Amino acid sequence: MNIIEERYQIAIDRIREIKTEELVDAQYRTYFKTISEFILKLDMVYREIKFGKLKDYTIEQLNSLNHELYQDIYQENYDKSFANPAYAEGNLGEEYGQILCYLYKSIRDLIGNIYRQDLEIVTLRIELFIEVYNHFEDKEELQYENIREILYSFEKDNTEIFMEQKVDEAVNPKRRFAIDIVMNSDLSDVRYLYQYGSHIGNNEIRMAEYLNSLEQEKIELLAHVYTEGYRRGFENAGKDLSIKETVDIRYNIGFERIVRAAIADFKTMGLKPVIYPGGYNTTMPNKQYWFDHKFDEALYLDKAFVKRKLEVARQAYEERKEIAGKMAGPAVIEIFGENPFEPENKKEALAFTEEQQKLSVNFRTEYVRIVQEYIKGEERSFTIIAFPIPEFGDKFEEMFDATVKINTLDADKYGKVQQKIIDALDKAEHVRVVGKGNNKTYMNVELHHLNNPEKETNFENCLADVNIPLGEVFTSPLLKGTNGVLHVSEVYLGELKYKDLEIQFEDGMIKEYTCKNFDKEEENKKYIKENVMFNHDSLPIGEFAIGTNTTAYVIANKYDVVYKLPILIVEKMGPHFAVGDTCYSFEEDVKVYNPDGKEIIARDNEVSALRKTDSKNAYYGCHTDITIPYDELGEIVAVTAEGEEITIIKDGRFVLSGCEILNDPFEKNEKMSYK
Repeated sequence: MNIIEERYQIAIDRIREIKTEELVDAQYRTYFKTISEFILKLDMVYREIKFGKLKDYTIEQLNSLNHELYQDIYQENYDKSFANPAYAEGNLGEEYGQILCYLYKSIRDLIGNIYRQDLEIVTLRIELFIEVYNHFEDKEELQYENIREILYSFEKDNTEIFMEQKVDEAVNPKRRFAIDIVMNSDLSDVRYLYQYGSHIGNNEIRMAEYLNSLEQEKIELLAHVYTEGYRRGFENAGKDLSIKETVDIRYNIGFERIVRAAIADFKTMGLKPVIYPGGYNTTMPNKQYWFDHKFDEALYLDKAFVKRKLEVARQAYEERKEIAGKMAGPAVIEIFGENPFEPENKKEALAFTEEQQKLSVNFRTEYVRIVQEYIKGEERSFTIIAFPIPEFGDKFEEMFDATVKINTLDADKYGKVQQKIIDALDKAEHVRVVGKGNNKTYMNVELHHLNNPEKETNFENCLADVNIPLGEVFTSPLLKGTNGVLHVSEVYLGELKYKDLEIQFEDGMIKEYTCKNFDKEEENKKYIKENVMFNHDSLPIGEFAIGTNTTAYVIANKYDVVYKLPILIVEKMGPHFAVGDTCYSFEEDVKVYNPDGKEIIARDNEVSALRKTDSKNAYYGCHTDITIPYDELGEIVAVTAEGEEITIIKDGRFVLSGCEILNDPFEKNEKMSYK
């Protein structure tokens, strides 16, 4: 038995005592007993895995165990869970409710560590729980600041351990926990889903069953669309894939058959898979739980903590610079079809102070810079593809097949039509985008000047490589001269819904913003600042694009699921603006060319150009796309320096000569390809 195992056993023995003791005030007794019981449940799981017993569980036993581990955060139980900040504060008091809620959440997060048999992290967290409990035993000496200091010291002192693990998991192909599940399990037996330790619900089970019903040939086709997009991303950008050795694979649990086939494809490219714990996900059992704990770092985030965390992050990457340098970039399978989520803002949930918001922004920006230093942007690429999940509804299988068709549209045909749009836009000094009906959008987008239009272009002709499906032309506009209002009646960004999202821009920077999610304007602004602006005071426009995938739009409306689609598809279904960094962040000096051979020169704006003189203010570490749907679109007009107007879209339809074919899906409803 090594030292960690000894410490773990001592901690578990103490937890057994705590479960039966009645030494703390009655107000806190249920809380500590509840967590003790949960830790003992984790210990049972740890031993079942360690001694090979869990693999013999029936599907009913596995489902029951999974339910027991996650039941207190299910929506129907959440109102009476200590993981709920409102319930915790209501029962544990205003002074300790938040801090004890955070502590419980940190213990709940150990489920994955237990399944990975990661005993060090588990032991550290259990010892922290015991230390806090000991202070509550001493009623006369109990003070809030002492408890907060314990948590602060714990997080800061152990940052090196946590960050070392995080970085190693992100780049080291020898970490094979998830890879072994994908490659060595009998995927026809859905019991394999429970090996991760993640919450397994109806989506994951039905998705695996559905993929098991498909012929291997179709599975390989789906995988190849995904992996071929990845390969083309390198080829089209003129990047050398042969110098890379690993690929960062991300997916939702249930997609293992596709992932296994993809790993075989990547092997032919000379790439080994890396799948870190955050790389495999499941649909959340309760998104409110996630929302309530988004800013738990508020308990301990300060300047010294950020400084320490960045120091150990750099150290962790420096120690792994060789394997980090071999990472080719992420290959992501996204999902869509989940029911809409409108969060409740709880006053009991932890929230950042203004100073902490700035610190969080600083950490995010500097951490991205460190990652870019060791996994060089000019050498890496990525790809993203999305598929529906069973929560989509009764027509899930129909939508899955429709999505396959969307993802495999003819790139050559789209490329030619999109080139006509680019040719028109390249004549323009600026582009005017106007909404219609109740949409208040009125934007003037300033474009870069082309010194040599025969060899230069502003817009990238985006086909099915890094962003699947195909269907957009995009640019990084100039900020000065880009002004106006962007408005969308309803949009989903990330996991969250926004009603009447309205953003005002002045010289390309966000000046004002609001929405109508909440009754109080203060809450609406806070909601946007935290979740769209990632706590920045302002953000620039990093991208302007025109989506051309009218096929996707028609299908989305046919099934009434525009609100369920991921931005990956939605951004192809109308014009969109991205706030944050440009699409070329950290790679502005790498020359990029369209299929016609023209160099895309619009890779910078006035903010990203600061990388040469003021690098700390050149990047924001975020990029959020906001799309105006065709039916809210009045016009998109390219305006030349001489004042000539070239209309691209009018009343939601393409009117530029040579692009009429893009309207076919509107007129024929289910047309799936050009003729």
